[in-house]
Amino acid sequence: MSRVGKMPVIVPQGVDVTINSASINVKGTGGSLSVGANALVKVVNDAGKVTFTPADESREANAMSGTLRQLVNNMVVGVSKGFEKKLTLVGVGYKAQAQGSKLNLAVGFSHPVNKDMPDGIKVETPAPTEIIIKGADRQRVGQVAAEIRAIRPPEPYKGKGIRYSDEKITIKETKKK
Repeated sequence: MSRVGKMPVIVPQGVDVTINSASINVKGTGGSLSVGANALVKVVNDAGKVTFTPADESREANAMSGTLRQLVNNMVVGVSKGFEKKLTLVGVGYKAQAQGSKLNLAVGFSHPVNKDMPDGIKVETPAPTEIIIKGADRQRVGQVAAEIRAIRPPEPYKGKGIRYSDEKITIKETKKK
């Protein structure tokens, strides 16, 4: 059996997990999320612990038990604590400004770049060169962060661009005659 799938998901106080034949719904203070149920995995919720067991002995059922367990765990953490990604802008004149659900970026183009945030995603700019993306859905937070980074990815010679705060950029040496 999958090592991840063996561990139960502990549901904290204030989070409600409901299991249907078609989906698993998680509701908490951060919102509500759902994931489709899989016929290869048996899901049982008893007294604040959600357990996942493969329906049969196949490799697919074993793999899906671990996958579904991690997806439900991410939803439980998301609706109780939330997820966040930090981006840093490196470059002269590079700055970001959050206005409601919009992010305005000045990253060296001849025009400003405006990015609309999807529902459930909040963006903050505590400093002009720092962006914090918050939300309950881990996948959407990471996807929005990747889309913002793709506007101006870090270049290899000076390191200018938008990067994750924990990202290390290897700077190339310039060409010599």
